Parts: sequence; C-alpha cells; structure tokens
Amino acid sequence: MKRALVLHSTGSNPSAVWYPWLKAELEQRGYDVFAPLLPDSDRPNRQTYEQFLRDSGWDFTDNLVVGHSSGATTALNLLLSDWFPPMKATVLVGTFLNQKLTKPLEDFPEGIFDGLFVETFDPDKLSQKSPAFYFVHGSNDPYCDIDDARQLCDQLDGTFIEIENGHHLGDASGVKELPELISALEADGIV
Repeated sequence: MKRALVLHSTGSNPSAVWYPWLKAELEQRGYDVFAPLLPDSDRPNRQTYEQFLRDSGWDFTDNLVVGHSSGATTALNLLLSDWFPPMKATVLVGTFLNQKLTKPLEDFPEGIFDGLFVETFDPDKLSQKSPAFYFVHGSNDPYCDIDDARQLCDQLDGTFIEIENGHHLGDASGVKELPELISALEADGIV
C-alpha cells in the first residue's frame, strides 16, 4: 500500500489551497492519503502535533510526506523524532525553517511560533529518515526565506522547484495546483 501524509499550514485546513488537488492526484496514482486537520493550527506546536499524529492510528511507515509552511516545519520535526519511521520521500512547500520572516513580524501574533521550532535541523539525521527531498518555493515568498530553503535543499541533496510569482503558495497566491511537483515526483519514480 502506498501512503501519503499531507500537513497543512498555520490556520489552514485540508480543504484549502492546493491540498485537495494534491490529494486527488496522489489517490489517482494509488496512494492512500491522510490529510488531517491539525489541532490548534492557529498556534502550531511541535509537541501538540506530534502527540496528535502518534494517536491518529495512521501507519507512517514509508510514507510520502508533504508539508506546507508550518506543516513543512512539522514534517522536518517528525523526521527528527525517534518514534517517526523512515519516509519514502519528503516534500517541503514554502519551507519555514525559523522565525526570520522577510515580512514584518507584526503580521503574526506575538509568540505564535514559539512551540514550533527545534534548535537546528540536522541534515545528517534528516537524510537518514528520508532518501529524497523536494522543496517547492514561491520566487517571491514574503514569509519564508527562499535562500534558507535553498541552503537546506543543497545540504540534503534535494530537488528545488521554484514557482515564479508563487508567493507563499497559500491563499494569497491563488495557486490551486502544483503540477511541477507531480512531474518531479513522477520523473523520480516516487509516484
């Protein structure tokens, strides 16, 4: 059985932006897709998300994991967790690695991301949990630093997919599909 986990962004839900499109694309290719509504996603928290996912009953073994924004951070956090099994591949969309936002922090309530980040994302440990990484990033993302994403992508020997004028690939972007991602996953035999 092929399985995929899709983790939505802060304050979002599995029915937003391009998530339903991706779910349908993966299901057409034989995947069983788990796209949960993450608890208290207006204030994403590493421990809350991990406990929720551990209690979900989903078999995470050899999944394709896709995370968007804080969901990408959550995917990275999961890969660093001892309980989380190795993945088939990891897709990080609008990679959110730290609180160094390129847009002023007043756009977000103070402390909103306090429980989300680990000290550092260890590339060696991440590589042990996932043989392939795909980074999808808007060329003009106002929230998540594209250079930070490129740097981690390079450290992980990943594939970088830049979406011209893709913004943060969330609601404000107008992006409802990511065919470039499916093409890259197909070319590499992931889907």
